[in-house]
Amino acid sequence: MSDIEIRDDRAGGRLEAFAGDEVVGHIEYFVLEAPARALVPVHTIVEPEHEGRGIAGSLARELYAIAAREGIVVAPLCPYVVKWAARHPEEAPAADPQLLEAAVEWLKAHPGRF
Repeated sequence: MSDIEIRDDRAGGRLEAFAGDEVVGHIEYFVLEAPARALVPVHTIVEPEHEGRGIAGSLARELYAIAAREGIVVAPLCPYVVKWAARHPEEAPAADPQLLEAAVEWLKAHPGRF
């Protein structure tokens, strides 16, 4: 994994894993503002030729680290991130169910976003 660099494209709503100049995986997310500020991952994608290298896990770990540095939470809707968080509760505190409900409502209100 030392050849992978993770970059946050907040404006684009993507946390991207790079191998050199090539994006080899990413998490698509949005920032929920109410009822509380949260990062909401929706999709995790790793290019097939890069699967099995721990890229998705590294992306999930970095998303939670970013949230911790910003003093906010992650409200995961992405099935991969939900599973990753369940396996790493020390790094991925559970989100308030109210935030998860608000995130689902945000997605319904923005059908073309993802």
